[in-house]
Amino acid sequence: MKITIDGRSVDAQPGQTVLDAARAAGIWIPALCYHPKTGKAGRCRACVVEVEGQRGLKESCALPVREGMVVRTDTPRIHSVRRMIVELLLSEGHHNCISCQANGICELQDMAYHLGIDRPGLRIDSHPTPLDDSSPGILRESDKCIHCGRCVAACQNGVVNQVLAFAHRGSHARVVCDDDVPMGQSSCVQCGECVQVCPVGALTLKQPRERKIRPYEARPTKVTCPYCGVGCQIDLYTKDNRYAYAMAHEQDWQEQPNQGMLCVKGRFGLDFVDAPDRLRHPLVRKNGELVEASWDEALDRVAAGFKEIKEKHGPDAIGFLTSAKVTNEENYAFSRFARAVIGTNNIDHCARL
Repeated sequence: MKITIDGRSVDAQPGQTVLDAARAAGIWIPALCYHPKTGKAGRCRACVVEVEGQRGLKESCALPVREGMVVRTDTPRIHSVRRMIVELLLSEGHHNCISCQANGICELQDMAYHLGIDRPGLRIDSHPTPLDDSSPGILRESDKCIHCGRCVAACQNGVVNQVLAFAHRGSHARVVCDDDVPMGQSSCVQCGECVQVCPVGALTLKQPRERKIRPYEARPTKVTCPYCGVGCQIDLYTKDNRYAYAMAHEQDWQEQPNQGMLCVKGRFGLDFVDAPDRLRHPLVRKNGELVEASWDEALDRVAAGFKEIKEKHGPDAIGFLTSAKVTNEENYAFSRFARAVIGTNNIDHCARL
């Protein structure tokens, strides 16, 4: 179907929202409570638009498209509402961008910049909430929470851990873990999905903070998680060729085997890449001692050893053990090598033992 957004004809699909159609067409509409993985929300009102023939402003993240719809996203009325929303959020929280770990990737900061807000025009007195650093890998700063509900939706409906929820009412409303206990004492499994979807600095990873690395200083590289055969896609962030932290790869997340999510190992278990005692070069034994060698020399040594054993004792004298920490494709290639190249069926898998 066709809809019109800011005078531009846009293709839309049945079931899409106006926000989805606009973003697919490259039209920017801010949204703080909406995330593609958590779905419709309609809480923050930052994505409001005008729709021809309808009264009032509509939340584009919850508004289904219809044939011939005419939408405006950039009018003085819309700008006025968005400025008020952002100023209220900035005023009631403690958003210090200078020291915030989310500086440079904060969606509230981006929205304030695009609206030309240097400082909030309102001042709301609030009592500071202590930091929750009880979790091994996640820091919670409730004073920066904007009550968007993304983390709750991700925990409840995405990974279905059902740890996070809203508690209390009115100005006392906040996100809690279980029955309002510190995260480190809750049933949280440390998957970090709440950090992944948080639009501000209310939930951040401890790793980059401890290493004094701002998110915009690190460079992501897409890799496959080494911990199991699922093939989860990870953005591995590095600075100066050193590991910083990991986040789930979210581009085309519907097509990824992990759909933009990670477990505790995939998010927090990759520090070994920079471990000082990690082997970084192949080792071969010469004169009774292990010494560094090139890959060509090491592989030639292995090939010669296989050949010698096969010629002296036959292919069944060789056995192979594969790993659950590699991809299914790598396990298949290893199986083909054992059966077709070496000529033995002596191959097993660590997950079966």
